[in-house]
Amino acid sequence: MKVIPVYLPQFHTIPENDEWWGKGFTEWVNVKNAKPLFEGHNQPRVPLNKNYYDLSDIETLKWQCKLAKDYGIYGFCMYHYWFNGHLLLEKPMEMLLEHPEIDIKYCISWANHDWTDGWKASDRSPKILIAHDFNDEQDWVNHFNYMLPFFKDPRYMSENNKPLMVIYIPNLIHKLNKMLDLWTRMAKAAGFDGLTYIYQSAASSFDSSWDRSRFDYGVEMNPGYANMYFQTKRNSGLFPKLMKYSHEIKRMLGIRRSLTPQYKRKEVEKKDYDELWKNILRLRPSINGPKMIPCAVTDWDNTPRHHKNGYVYEGVTAEKFSRYFEQLVDNTKKYYDTDMIFIFAWNEWAEGGYLEPDKKYGYSFLEGIKRCLN
Repeated sequence: MKVIPVYLPQFHTIPENDEWWGKGFTEWVNVKNAKPLFEGHNQPRVPLNKNYYDLSDIETLKWQCKLAKDYGIYGFCMYHYWFNGHLLLEKPMEMLLEHPEIDIKYCISWANHDWTDGWKASDRSPKILIAHDFNDEQDWVNHFNYMLPFFKDPRYMSENNKPLMVIYIPNLIHKLNKMLDLWTRMAKAAGFDGLTYIYQSAASSFDSSWDRSRFDYGVEMNPGYANMYFQTKRNSGLFPKLMKYSHEIKRMLGIRRSLTPQYKRKEVEKKDYDELWKNILRLRPSINGPKMIPCAVTDWDNTPRHHKNGYVYEGVTAEKFSRYFEQLVDNTKKYYDTDMIFIFAWNEWAEGGYLEPDKKYGYSFLEGIKRCLN
């Protein structure tokens, strides 16, 4: 079984974040500033031994990759930020390419949504910090050429000589098929048999307006996928209206700037971890369209970013995760046409989803995965 956590490179300083959020900003600022919002709220999250690492340090990357391998992780799905040639947070993945001695598999997920200041824009429409022009066809060529050295890396994940290319929200790209067909031709010219295209966002999964015929897989990106799937089942026939009007879906699609003003909660929203996993384990892949890749959830709590406008899963324990993960592995073998399981997440500390050891749980989440795989 190939266990693939998503990997966030937002833990080193860059000039853009210094400008937008203040000098020295990294995701650790949100993590350290988090406050408990109710009795028993697990905040702030503290890495084991207060390891607030710097991802511009190669020793950090080596530690992460060794830790992952030691506990049975197959590789990382690394978020990649490309805005018409303007790269953000690219250093960890570029360092990995430069150090072939690091023993880890990996693939790219192009996080192709605009960046906004929505974290702090609680009472107004968020401001766009940097956006995409998806119609620039020369940019498609430039983008592929940037990614090609990664595709050629022997550690890069591939299926049938087709490197994995994950796109977070492909339905934002107006000329999507034309771009993917170009990339496929360029991949074949480079000696591959094409690319294995995967879409990731839950919102992409439930938007029926776009053509996903080029895609080999979709990810059941949880917790969003399970929540939206069963919401859809409960509201049969109403989903086109949900897609058009739902604030949650618009936010996931990266168009939160259209919502004004944003709703401000008096109390943080609480959800049930066991109910979430019950729904995840009820999921079955459709026989129509791309094959689906199941996705496990360690935890979710995005209040470090959104405060009372965030939401929290209660009832999380490492023991529960281990038990549920084992059931998901069984389901994958029985029902899914893949040996991949994605996990939210390796290091989404400001959204509560991480496998890295922390002060409360130590290595328990990783130990649960290793036990299950063994």
